[in-house]
Amino acid sequence: MAAKKDETLQIDALKQGRVTLRLIGSTGFYFNAMSAKAKRSLLIGGGKKTAAQKKELKHNPEEEFRDSVYRLPDGETLLGFPAPGIKAAMATAALETPGVTKTSVQRLIFLPQQKVKIWGRPLLKCDVVRSADMNRTPDIRTRAFLPRWCAEVDIAFVTPTLSIHSIVSLLSNAGVVCGIGDFRQEKGKGSYGTFSVHGDDLGDWQGAWDEITEEGRAAQNDAMENPEPADEETAALLEMLEEERQRRAA
Repeated sequence: MAAKKDETLQIDALKQGRVTLRLIGSTGFYFNAMSAKAKRSLLIGGGKKTAAQKKELKHNPEEEFRDSVYRLPDGETLLGFPAPGIKAAMATAALETPGVTKTSVQRLIFLPQQKVKIWGRPLLKCDVVRSADMNRTPDIRTRAFLPRWCAEVDIAFVTPTLSIHSIVSLLSNAGVVCGIGDFRQEKGKGSYGTFSVHGDDLGDWQGAWDEITEEGRAAQNDAMENPEPADEETAALLEMLEEERQRRAA
């Protein structure tokens, strides 16, 4: 009887590719960071309002505008966007992309940055929204809004399962069917936060990229200190609010 031959299992380590891509907004972008006041309430709970607090106006649009953005401590831009939001968009886009699954995207793609750089001058925008209570009570919400924007994202991925072509295709699909930020395409009602994807060679898009990237940290700092209304409706609401502030101060 022949001796049984020993078999050695050979396992090859996975390899990782990396690519840097540029996003140029096709529609405007809403920031949706949780305010410091909301975080405080989640951390320690809400207390009863004092008599003075009850007399305060319900909303402070300027403060809410500044609280709605994600900030970077240094670098070319003041504004950033959480990288997990872009990965989530790619995972959702996988549902509409043949040949790849949502779970494989979540496992095989890694975004090294905590926040990606966002260029563009933010404007103050007030919108009527519905609260999450049973009656869906209407309210006014203020957020930073970028009419035009661009970003640069660094993506690492497992090869040969995924390639640069597949990453570009998946991110492009995410830009069409999902978007990023608040009131985005993925949610159904809004169509904001959509984008196109480009490499180093921007071609016909080079002019747009150069113009938007001029609106970096300096322009964004100025916009946060001196908020400008994004549209006529917001301007009218701010004017009404200022009149009420002066009336109460009298």
